[in-house]
Formats: sequence, C-alpha cells, structure tokens
Amino acid sequence: MIAVVKYNAGNIFSVLCALQRLGYEAVLTDDPEMLNKADKVVFPGVGEARAAMEYLNEHGLSDVIRNLKQPVLGICIGMQLLCRHSEESDVDCLGIFDTDIVKFRPSTPDLKVPQMGWNQITDLKTNLLKDVKEGSFVYYVHSYHAPLCDYTIATTDYDGPYSAALHKDNFYATQFHPEKSGSVGEQILKNFLEL
Repeated sequence: MIAVVKYNAGNIFSVLCALQRLGYEAVLTDDPEMLNKADKVVFPGVGEARAAMEYLNEHGLSDVIRNLKQPVLGICIGMQLLCRHSEESDVDCLGIFDTDIVKFRPSTPDLKVPQMGWNQITDLKTNLLKDVKEGSFVYYVHSYHAPLCDYTIATTDYDGPYSAALHKDNFYATQFHPEKSGSVGEQILKNFLEL
C-alpha cells in the first residue's frame, strides 16, 4: 500500500492522480497505523511551514514520520518539513535532513520570487533519479529552498545552485513537483515506487 500523508497542505490530489496514472492506488491518510503499515509513504504539499508543522505536531504525526522505516518521498513543502529549520515563519521542522531551509534573496531585480516554472536538474545521484537525463526540466513553485549539502542528490540553479533533491537513508525528497513535471516527473515517481 502507498500512503499519502494527509495534512493541511494543498496540491495533494494532483499527487494522487499522478500515482493513479502510473497504475498505483494510494490512500490519503493521517492515521499513524496506516502510515506505519504502508510499503511507501509520499509526503507532498504546497503550504506554509509553521501551519503545516502545527498540524503534524497536534495530530502526533511528527514522530510517526521521523520513525518511518520504509521509503518516504517528500515533495515541495514536504521536503522542506523534512529539514531541520525553516526561515518561513522561523519554525523548527522534522530534522531528518540536517540542513536549514532559507528564502531566495535575488541578487538582481529581474529574478522573481517565488521561482515559478520549469528549471533544469543536474548532478543526478541515487536510484530515485535512475533513467533521468542530466539537464532534464522539472516544474517548481517555491520561495524557500535547501542549500547544497551532504544530502544533495540533484542540483538546480536559480541565482546560484541549491538542492533540487535530497536523500538520507530511507528518506528522499524533491523541491520540484514530480507530479507536474511530465514524463521526467513520472519516471522519478516510478523510480520511487520501485525502490
């Protein structure tokens, strides 16, 4: 069973649809038992860090997610919440990845924040990115990001390089939206489901 973490974040249904297109049924749940029993867990979302962490803490999900042993995929704010701390509302997050989330501070006025649209991923590592071509384009909508760090498995450049994807143990994460990234995103989701 594939479990998709239910919390107060948007964009979760496009993830469910993407999994369905790949032939997988997923369960949307905030039930700790279901999350623990799942073969794979997807932690997606678009939202605000403090509100999301408050929901996870209030529903006892923070420790559940930290202690999952099966493959977990964080997407967009899901990735940011897996990090140590976010500058967005100055909030402590789940701390799986020992790195902080910081806001884009563009060096020129023509660089818009949020970064919205297609950008390239390079320096691809691990099986999550198997059969994905170097320089492939993926879809982003975000104002905050993880700097390059020991867990970086893909890089994107927007006013400088930052982490497009992270990996540590059974935890994987993408700042971009694989569910909105066409055939490249489908390949990444397929790779995750086959881990």
